[in-house]
Amino acid sequence: MASPIPRASVPDHVFAQLREAIILGRYLPGERLPPQRALAAELEVNMASAREALKRLEQLRLVEVRHGDGTRVLDWRRSGCLEALVLRGGIDQPFVRDLFEARRLLLVEAARLAAVRRSDEQARSLRELADAVASAGDDGARLRADWAFMAGLVESAGNLVFQLIMNSVRELYLERAEAFTALVAEGGSLTGLYARAAAAVQAADPEAAATAIDTLAAAQAAAMLT
Repeated sequence: MASPIPRASVPDHVFAQLREAIILGRYLPGERLPPQRALAAELEVNMASAREALKRLEQLRLVEVRHGDGTRVLDWRRSGCLEALVLRGGIDQPFVRDLFEARRLLLVEAARLAAVRRSDEQARSLRELADAVASAGDDGARLRADWAFMAGLVESAGNLVFQLIMNSVRELYLERAEAFTALVAEGGSLTGLYARAAAAVQAADPEAAATAIDTLAAAQAAAMLT
């Protein structure tokens, strides 16, 4: 017999079940979810847990509560945000492809902007962060160092929207490290590219910075997709 879900995690469990059902199309756009009481009974939870889960779905724009018309499923591809995907329990291949395609495009442009906009302090910090990647002792440390370098690069670009996008993927990137070990599995063979990018940013050379990051991000994307 399965162990009961701990009380504190019941709303999380209900939320995860419903979110997955919407993302995977078991509930279609425009479809009305069961009333809260029926939903709670179906999922064998109390009304408070069902209500909290629905509130979180509404915050992510996965559903819309219409007074007098219940809770309707939205087309998350049109109304949702990145958090709707990064909170998923699994990491499937199409999502990985799209994530790393977007990551590469964002980081390449961030590198160009950073070479023009960075402060002296940010330039020095990027050199130190590149050294941290090179000196990381294992894949876990290298993954954290990679995140710190890329986050520093985006911050140096001075684009608030870029920073918010990076914030959206932080939980996925760091808390599911086992799913992303291929990103840094090349180890020392790619570490020179971090240093090359940091040096180009410090030298105010946008194209050299973009080229180094493009080469690095493309190699990482290929590793994740093999």
